[in-house]
Amino acid sequence: MKKSSKLKEFFPSSWAIDHSTVIYVVIGVFFFLGVSSYFSMPRENYPEIKENIIFVSSVFPGNTAEDIERLITDPLEEELKGVKNLNEIKSVSKENVSLIRVKFDEGITNERAKVQVKDKVDVITSGSDWPTFNDAKIEPSVFELELSEEIPVLNIGLTGDLPIKELKYYGELLKDKIEELPEIKEVALRGVQDFEVEVAIDLLKMTAASVSFNDVINTIKRENNTVSVGNVEVGDGTRKNLRLLGEITSPDELKNFVIKTQNGILYLEDISSIKFKEKEKNSFARSNGKTALVLDIKKRSGKNLILTIEKIRNLITKVKSNNFPSSIEIEISNDQSNTTKNLVSDLVNNIIFGVILVITVLMFFLGFRNSLFVGFAIPMSMLMSFMILKFLGSTINTMVLFGLIMGLGMLVDNGIVVVENAYRLMEKEGMGVIESAKKGIGEIASPIIVSTATTVAAFLPLGFWPGRIGEFMIFFPFTLSIVLGSSLVVAIFFNSMLISKFMSTKEKIIGRKKLIRLTYIVCSLSLVLVLFSGSLRGIGTLLLVFNFLFWAYKLFLKRWALYFRKVTLIKVENSYTKLLRLTLKGKNPIFLLVMTIGLLFSSFIILGLSSPKIEFFPENEPNQIFIYIEYPEGTSIDKTNSISKSVEADVQKVINNPKYLKEANNFMVESNIAFVGLGSHNPEIDNGGDQEMPHKAKITITNSEFKYRKGYSSENLRMELQNEIKDKYAGVSVSVEKDPKGPPVGYPINIELTGEDYDELIKNAENLKNYLNAENILGVEELKIDVNKNKPGIKINVDRKKSGALGVTAGQIGQQLRGSVFGEKSGIFKKNGDDYDINVRLKKSNRDDLTQLLDQYIVFRDQATGKIKKIPLSVMVEPSNSLSFSAIKHSNLKRVVTLYSPVLAGYNGNEVVSRVKQSISNYDGISPNIELNFTGEIEEQGKNMRFLTGALLAALGMIVFLLVLQFNSISNPLIILLSIFLSFTGVLYGISLFNMPFVIMMTMMGIIALSGIVVNNGVVLLDYTQLLIARKKESLEISMKNLLPKNYVVEAVVSGGVARLRPVILTAVTTILGLIPLATGLNIDFFSLFTEWNANIYIGGDNVIFWGPLCWTVIFGLAFSTFLTLFIVPSCFYLVYQIKLFINDWKGI
Repeated sequence: MKKSSKLKEFFPSSWAIDHSTVIYVVIGVFFFLGVSSYFSMPRENYPEIKENIIFVSSVFPGNTAEDIERLITDPLEEELKGVKNLNEIKSVSKENVSLIRVKFDEGITNERAKVQVKDKVDVITSGSDWPTFNDAKIEPSVFELELSEEIPVLNIGLTGDLPIKELKYYGELLKDKIEELPEIKEVALRGVQDFEVEVAIDLLKMTAASVSFNDVINTIKRENNTVSVGNVEVGDGTRKNLRLLGEITSPDELKNFVIKTQNGILYLEDISSIKFKEKEKNSFARSNGKTALVLDIKKRSGKNLILTIEKIRNLITKVKSNNFPSSIEIEISNDQSNTTKNLVSDLVNNIIFGVILVITVLMFFLGFRNSLFVGFAIPMSMLMSFMILKFLGSTINTMVLFGLIMGLGMLVDNGIVVVENAYRLMEKEGMGVIESAKKGIGEIASPIIVSTATTVAAFLPLGFWPGRIGEFMIFFPFTLSIVLGSSLVVAIFFNSMLISKFMSTKEKIIGRKKLIRLTYIVCSLSLVLVLFSGSLRGIGTLLLVFNFLFWAYKLFLKRWALYFRKVTLIKVENSYTKLLRLTLKGKNPIFLLVMTIGLLFSSFIILGLSSPKIEFFPENEPNQIFIYIEYPEGTSIDKTNSISKSVEADVQKVINNPKYLKEANNFMVESNIAFVGLGSHNPEIDNGGDQEMPHKAKITITNSEFKYRKGYSSENLRMELQNEIKDKYAGVSVSVEKDPKGPPVGYPINIELTGEDYDELIKNAENLKNYLNAENILGVEELKIDVNKNKPGIKINVDRKKSGALGVTAGQIGQQLRGSVFGEKSGIFKKNGDDYDINVRLKKSNRDDLTQLLDQYIVFRDQATGKIKKIPLSVMVEPSNSLSFSAIKHSNLKRVVTLYSPVLAGYNGNEVVSRVKQSISNYDGISPNIELNFTGEIEEQGKNMRFLTGALLAALGMIVFLLVLQFNSISNPLIILLSIFLSFTGVLYGISLFNMPFVIMMTMMGIIALSGIVVNNGVVLLDYTQLLIARKKESLEISMKNLLPKNYVVEAVVSGGVARLRPVILTAVTTILGLIPLATGLNIDFFSLFTEWNANIYIGGDNVIFWGPLCWTVIFGLAFSTFLTLFIVPSCFYLVYQIKLFINDWKGI
């Protein structure tokens, strides 16, 4: 490659140097916008996931799962399978409800997909055979669903000695107030039902009076009406509106409605009892063991979680003082903002800690003043990143903040190279400050642009990560690319200008008198400020610390830093020079390369022998523990509530263990909420969402923040709960699970059986479950089947000959029975601005007695004779007991049954699944027409592992392409590519020797990140070495097309290595130090340190569990790659050059 030896300027940097005023203004604008963006951006725990999924929900009351499948789900699925860009269709048909999940590929927008689905649904519903309810067609709802809007962010429990009507009134008052906040999507009331006006008909009295259900319903509809008659003009010329007031103002008014006048007046109260009452109980709620009315609060997508919770808390305080009686107690639980504040605070503190470590190292390598030039890049790049992220509509969440931490050490790389090169030209070549700034940056502008581009290229394939995991993880490479791009702008424009103004090779000495005077001023101001609390005390403390650092720098830090630069670094450079010369002597380069490649292969062997645990996401310490209780279908809600109370008592015994108590306060658990019925759904399997589930209950235990747990493990608490509850309750399924770390991907053990015959599918699933239970596989908590045919029912078979002869249709019989049991809405009762249904049905004793239900008469007017006919239903129907499906699920229009189980605390999911697979391989009881697949977490794990492997290969391909553009050579890119592969040696040895798990998501992302980082130093080193060779050619008047003699090449390689020694070490050390706080889990709260003089130091936490594997992957790989850059890259370059010389000699050139 031709490389000019002349020092050229880089125009953008030179322009910035010549227009310093403009740059100062730009810095000020970016600083202001960055700070304002940081404080205004919404805070979230995890990023919002917006999948390309459309849901179609249909409600058809009074129908079994089989009927819902036949009447609703099947027709809709058949039509929807023809939509464009379809990825998959999944559905669940349950009693009364059909829910279809239509997933699209990336080639269509959510809005367009929703329109397509709506069009297809309209085609089906417009048909004449589409079912109706209450004289109106069933109207499917087509909607999008955002996960962040489906997770409750807060629970509010109301308790007190008040009648349920009053407690509900205050609950609805608070609910309405909270829903007025623009940040709130929905507030659901648990533990209390809506009210209705029930007209409970006495079957015997109705039969004796010869009236029908329709007579009652029609009477109420006709009488309960307000009619606007029109306008009339009175004598004085005034027009007045006439209204007939017929709507009832009290349910008691219904008693006086006349049903019939034939053979005497029959009032409604004569054949029925009328009550304003709660609807049938469908939920119970308890807060910390006390019966309560609980508000389940969900916020809107994109809103600031922390500010939203603060608004709700302020509103609660206001409403309680102004509107609530003193007898009502309010308990706030499940506050998700605490977790978010903790995660965000820890990550911000990690950033601050990393900045301190990085600037300290820079001070020793470059001097205090020059370290500030590089240190300036950290806050400036981050503020620019916040500005860009705010513009793009991002939130501040763990993925974004970790992208900033990951970029912390990397973003100073460009600044280090720029400052160090300009400093070298001033110090060793005697250039002036402006000339050294312009020509120093011009010398390395091209390689730092390419090295930044290669790092971004390493992360670019991650931007195409598909699926839910991709939506979740994409913010990390996205943020990191923005940070690196910002750092490049800072290095080229801002650092170049600042260097030209302020760089010096001499350290300015602050006089003792000046420092004493400064100390008096600072201490006087600080002592006044620290008397206050909060931010003012923090500023005062910060001023004192700065003053202390000035004295420390003057008295000993400066001397130490100077000694390090003038003595220690010189010794290191001399030692490195000797070692590098030794490395390049004779056959040493070949020996070193073979030995390093041997280390790479040995690392795979060591990894295989150590057999590290393989995890999909890191195993977390749960912030929430969920206990799911499930009885067989058909169990009453009262029975479920009874068993839930027993389980709650066991939970109380475990969580209130004396070891978790301090002065009667539980430091381990913040709260526990129990829901029975509504609100007890399991989001992993209950795709129908928040439906009535009288046979299910759910207990949510919210743990305290990690730093308050006094070293106790919440995973051990989960294990204690499992041991306490295990095998204790017969006939009921109880599982103890934890909140997922990352997006939900299903259970570790998730076996899908697909076929057509649902009875056969369930039978095979039951047989497989019994077989696996008999195998007693360690780590399996409890195998369950997501559907069953245990729901008891009664089939009513119509004798069509008899009914036809009597002039009665099956539809009439069905409508009569439906009205008797389910009831029929006959109007609305309005009270205090709320609407309550008026429902007509048989009284409870009649409708719960099958004999009475079927002995009732169907009363109608015979169209042939005009006479009233009374025919008992029992002569036309025959009842029989039956069992129906709890639900029917489809996957791509095929029926599917899932066998699933969580893994017991302390066990590795992959190891347990491996044992399950081994057992199933010896099982031959699956019918040949049934397909068995492992899905859930294992399926996602395989998909994402394949993607990440492909992303790594794509990243390496793009890196090589960019390097070829930079060097116009094949050999140099291949040398750097080799160094990337060899850097994996450090990763594999680190995982093996320190017995760390191989976390697929984090370790693979770390390897991809490492690929981009390793390139940087290699590019700068080889580029500078080629520059030295070009200069030597010009001094010896050798053509740029010809090669240098071997002895000159050795000197160029050694000089290039020595010249780049400091930046290579610096970039490695700063990147590693930037990650150390998060990798080790060392947490220091700098805000409380300065404002309260309490650092709240602790080790561990959610962040280190989640991000630690990625951090250690980069640290291990980067530490080893530093050796590669300093020795293997120069050796390989020299070997390739020797080969080129040999080929030229052979050709006689």
